[in-house]
Amino acid sequence: MASGCVGTGRGRWFAFIGLVSVAAVTLVATASPAEAARKKRRQVSGGYAPPYAAMVVDAKSGRTLHAVNEDAARIPASITKVMTLYLLFEQLERGRLSMDSPLRVSANAAREAPSKIGFEPGETIAVRDAILALITKSANDVATTVAENVGGSEDEFARMMTARARSLGMSRTTFYNAHGLPHDPPNITTARDLTILARAIQERFPRYYPMFGTRVFNYAGGAYRNHNKLLGRIEGVDGIKTGYTRASGFNLMTSAKADGRHVVSVVLGGRSGAARDKVMADLVVAALPRATSGGRSAPMVAEAPEPQPERARIAAPAVAPEPPARPAAIAQAAAAQAVVAQAPEPAPMPVPRPRIEPELPAAARAYAATPTTTPIAPPRAISASAGQPLQLSGMRPVSATTTPSAMRWSIGAPAADGKVLRPPANVDTTSSI
Repeated sequence: MASGCVGTGRGRWFAFIGLVSVAAVTLVATASPAEAARKKRRQVSGGYAPPYAAMVVDAKSGRTLHAVNEDAARIPASITKVMTLYLLFEQLERGRLSMDSPLRVSANAAREAPSKIGFEPGETIAVRDAILALITKSANDVATTVAENVGGSEDEFARMMTARARSLGMSRTTFYNAHGLPHDPPNITTARDLTILARAIQERFPRYYPMFGTRVFNYAGGAYRNHNKLLGRIEGVDGIKTGYTRASGFNLMTSAKADGRHVVSVVLGGRSGAARDKVMADLVVAALPRATSGGRSAPMVAEAPEPQPERARIAAPAVAPEPPARPAAIAQAAAAQAVVAQAPEPAPMPVPRPRIEPELPAAARAYAATPTTTPIAPPRAISASAGQPLQLSGMRPVSATTTPSAMRWSIGAPAADGKVLRPPANVDTTSSI
């Protein structure tokens, strides 16, 4: 009995194992076509995962030559440093910094993760070297150093970056740091927004943009090669920046010029640097012949004017409201107005008319025009008896030797000798002239 039971149990066990084996074979068989399909898609897409996004724009006409997921949110990684350089170029253009200006490295900047130069806190780097370190080595410690020296802090500089993105028309871009390292939340952008930035930095800063073509940066005994492998390999490529994090994949922003044509291209989300470079090379080679070869037909990327701070408004002095008038006062004022209204208007005062003199006759007019002279009487002849007293009717005789009191000199002091001053003998003292 026991043996039979055991045998029956063994048979059921073997039957169960057989069913599991069949199911496993079935699952493997079903999974193989799906896996094959995934491998096929990877081969067709050039090694790109679903986050792949790309855009190619004719820089002269603004026409889109290629676009895939161009408005989908993506992580820019170290392409972030292009905006960092944009703000640094602004400082140079405005004269706030020069190429030789030293930028001090803080302890915070020195702690940044690679890729980095490896500064110690307190060291400095010139602006020129900082630019080349960002372009070639993509140095994160230098990016933070730029942010702190220009913006005062990483957070403030990130706000400046986002504000500049908005002014350029990059409406779906937000920055939280200057280097593109992982952050919570991460820097976010789109392929379309990055093509705007690629055009803007060239058009706005033609003096500094050629530095993006630097292949090797020699600094402090080290040689740092540019991560952009298309420089010198694809005809016409003159920049601009690579980027990579695990979350973003392999990114690349490129500019190429040939035969009077100019295209800017962005590829985001590559599985490897080689796959990214291959797709970018194919896009550039295919797009350049289709780009405009003549003059520019699209407006340059322009920055929107920055909002001006509102001027402080001077508040008008507060006027206390008048207290409400009492009924008695209102009635009194109304009665006074009624009396004034009923009073007769005073008669107008007569205005005197100007007196019009009769017109003078012609002779009188001629006379009036002639200047008047004062007549002077001719001198009288003095008689021989001038020395004798003169006898005038109605008057007492006056001695010739005595000066009448009315004719005495009254101005000045009397003579020092006490003598009386007399008029000359030939002066007629009776004349009225």
